[in-house]
Amino acid sequence: MLGLRRAFAALLPLPRAGSPPAAAMSTLLISQERYAWLRELGLQEENPGVYNGRWGGRGQGNLEDYEETVKKAKEAWKVWADIPAPKRGEIVRQIGDALRQKIKVLGSLVSLEMGKIFVEGVGEVQEYVDVCDYAVGLSRMIGGPILPSERPGHALIEQWNPVGLVGVITAFNFPVAVYGWNSAIAMICGNVCLWKGAPTTSLVSVAVTKIVAKVLEDNKLPGAICSLVCGGADIGTAMAKDERMDLLSFTGSTKVGKQVALTVQERFVFEDADLNLVIPSALFAAVGTAGQRCTTARRLFLHESIHDGVVAKLAKAYAQVRIGDPWDSDTLYGPLHTKEAVKMFLDAVEQAKQQGGSVVCGGKVINRPGNYVEPTIVTGLPHDAPIVHTETFAPILPKGSDCGIVNVNIPTSGAEIGGAFGIRLILPSGFRYGNVAHELNKTGMVSLMYDWFSNPYLKTIMNGVNA
Repeated sequence: MLGLRRAFAALLPLPRAGSPPAAAMSTLLISQERYAWLRELGLQEENPGVYNGRWGGRGQGNLEDYEETVKKAKEAWKVWADIPAPKRGEIVRQIGDALRQKIKVLGSLVSLEMGKIFVEGVGEVQEYVDVCDYAVGLSRMIGGPILPSERPGHALIEQWNPVGLVGVITAFNFPVAVYGWNSAIAMICGNVCLWKGAPTTSLVSVAVTKIVAKVLEDNKLPGAICSLVCGGADIGTAMAKDERMDLLSFTGSTKVGKQVALTVQERFVFEDADLNLVIPSALFAAVGTAGQRCTTARRLFLHESIHDGVVAKLAKAYAQVRIGDPWDSDTLYGPLHTKEAVKMFLDAVEQAKQQGGSVVCGGKVINRPGNYVEPTIVTGLPHDAPIVHTETFAPILPKGSDCGIVNVNIPTSGAEIGGAFGIRLILPSGFRYGNVAHELNKTGMVSLMYDWFSNPYLKTIMNGVNA
């Protein structure tokens, strides 16, 4: 785990509902039997966590650490690239198995540090496991065609070769899965990875890297094949500018990474849509992970004839969302990631009001320990309201009506959020995507009826259709 300065972690317990904030508690978490799983992950880092208590102490990697890490990764690539692809696939298979063995404790850590509910934390680790399985098969299928040549006695052979060092910068909201999607595929292709996770989820980054490094070292391979540097914007900037970085994968905000647009979507609901499907689908897409997904539904467009009925049913569904401890199996909605996220939520609600919106439900901070806010529905906003075109990264769902769906006049030109793209359509059984496809040529990813997150590894995120 190169580029890390280790410090002993003074781990504090996670507060329960109705209990005082973690900062007011003094019992060491690591001394409690309930939290013994932290020892299994070998964590020695710090993070304030979603309950604003201090879990431990961590030193960030600096640019000197980064330089050392890049050099070690480049050296490791010479070893890794020479290994046959099927054997690389076997190593990735072992990584998947190692993650399976610790899926619950790692999922618990995701809940502790990021704030998403436990079932989502485990599900995110499962995403990494699944892509490892996929990569194993792919490791025996990477090939190129043999083509006829114009030159007599010659043939053209297309062969894929490793690119080298792949940089992976990930965001706080999916601290495991996104790295897994990148690294598993990169590894079987003969590439090495240098990962910079979000500073606020560094415990997860360290735990994942420890698991991967152990598998590599057990196979007498350098752990630097999958390197990690914990750091902030200075490390990310260095990675973006470094010519030694042969490929860079970035997931983050539009402001920071315009070159890799976030997949943000809207929903259009036609007048004859199945409302029994609309309500749970829109609810999950809007409040899942407390609205902190790049795939979160940011806007819901309703045909005017069903607008009031859908809003009323959705508001009723919002009121029944079980809010609580992310580790509680009955919880469907956990806290926001940081205090700053709470402030951004409140600012967004206020902006929505000032721009003509009416809060149907939610809009407030929940009075309990942690960064909890109410899932929120806003109506009455005009299509050109700035907040409608802003990625709030919070559980706020603005709604519009009279979108001209009857005339197939979808306002795609006003559907952009920074460099983001993509919409969702909820259609009746005899769906009419073909009738509106030409109107959607600039929207990118289109999901029909359901949230597209079940297939996040589609070959392209631009001008694709996920049905």
